[in-house]
Amino acid sequence: MKKQNKDEYDVVIIGAGISGLVCGCYLAKAGMKVFIAEQHHKPGGYCTSFKRNGFRFDAAAHSFGGYRENGIVRKVFNDLGIDKRVKIKRYDPSDIIITPDYKISFWSDLDKTISEFQNAFPDERKNIKKFFYFLTNPDPKSFARMRSWTFKDLLDKYFKNDKLKAILSFPLYGNGGLPPSLMSAFIGAKLFFEFLLDGGYYPEGGMQRLPDALVNRFKELGGELQLSCTVKKIRVKDNGVKGIDLEEGNFISSKYVVSNCDARQTFVKLLGRKIVNKEFIDKLNNMIPSLSMFVLYLGIDNYFKTLPQPGSNVWFLPYYDIEDMYEAAKNRSASNLAEYMVRTSPDRKTVLAFSTAFFKNKKYWLHNKNALLDSLIKRIEKHTITNLSKHLKYTGAATPYTLYKYTFNYKGAAYGWASMPSQIADPDLRRPSFVHDLYLTGHWATQGMGIPGVAYLSYDLAKLLIRKERISTNN
Repeated sequence: MKKQNKDEYDVVIIGAGISGLVCGCYLAKAGMKVFIAEQHHKPGGYCTSFKRNGFRFDAAAHSFGGYRENGIVRKVFNDLGIDKRVKIKRYDPSDIIITPDYKISFWSDLDKTISEFQNAFPDERKNIKKFFYFLTNPDPKSFARMRSWTFKDLLDKYFKNDKLKAILSFPLYGNGGLPPSLMSAFIGAKLFFEFLLDGGYYPEGGMQRLPDALVNRFKELGGELQLSCTVKKIRVKDNGVKGIDLEEGNFISSKYVVSNCDARQTFVKLLGRKIVNKEFIDKLNNMIPSLSMFVLYLGIDNYFKTLPQPGSNVWFLPYYDIEDMYEAAKNRSASNLAEYMVRTSPDRKTVLAFSTAFFKNKKYWLHNKNALLDSLIKRIEKHTITNLSKHLKYTGAATPYTLYKYTFNYKGAAYGWASMPSQIADPDLRRPSFVHDLYLTGHWATQGMGIPGVAYLSYDLAKLLIRKERISTNN
């Protein structure tokens, strides 16, 4: 590498979410000079933890998948040495779905999971086995054909029972923010495999351990991270990036810029209309973000017998029309909050719950936050955890506006752009054609969701930049 001034870097990364940190570690490991700017006072994005009244809570991400042998998260952590710094445990069952008629679990033993579904739906016995085996051993040609399918199309190919299809769809609605009729089959199948069939992994000490370990490794490799550091502009000259301007007035020069933040922030605010043409701005304005979340944080006085098994995600499905739930979420009020996920922390001291929600506006959530908090607690107490209110020592909540405030994610979106077939694999949302050496990674890049998805995108992007830089250096 050529000698550089203090504020000259090979790569600047905007955002210290998991994807930005993974990308930064790989680049720094390859010998590139990397600077990460993060507007929040701690790294991790949605994958953070915080303390209130002596209780530790995970902000949004509550477990992850993809950590099987040869899984993408396992590979990344092994490559970077993170596996030696963070103790990961898998909770079994990872997920439990409760409906008015069924209670079905997802186990680490695939055959046990299949058997449980088959016992609940004997008429679909053969199709259940075919479906699960397809997800775990997909034919590449079948996956290619699925790019234009919805997850409903995929379910309809295998099943006739509507209750079974709703149960299989519900965790994807919670983890992806779309009903099966709108969710891409390709993304839905990947989510199902990574989050449910290879899910339930959790770092000892809370989700904050993951970004903290990545930050420590990044710094050891020579990378520089600045927290509470807001980027004002991506500077462009002759259609190529030159670096970033910070709110405090400093200019950071770099050869490449990687954005691990909200796509609208990247293109509309940080680049601006002088760089981004009207057609692309119009496309962004017409794209649909995923649902957001209303998240409940509860501190309890002790572990009591009606609590769910610690570490397992318990999904309550009150009825079988996921499409109706999605429509209801658009017009949600404090009186009709229905479906939710609830999880007792591994240390048995806290309970996290969330329900899907639309952004609406700041005023709405300031006015309705407490009513929704009370409504969700009552509903959990009625259907999942009896006597919950008798054990509460702390109650708090995050609204979609809270998620926006801490991450700048458009409309508080929990999963980036909604993963509809028309909104996946957009090349301009990974590598825009109208400005050179700008790249996007993370869940706004339209090709991956959750920790496994963004880990793969950042790993893939790092390989591309390392290869490109080596070619440039050799020339």
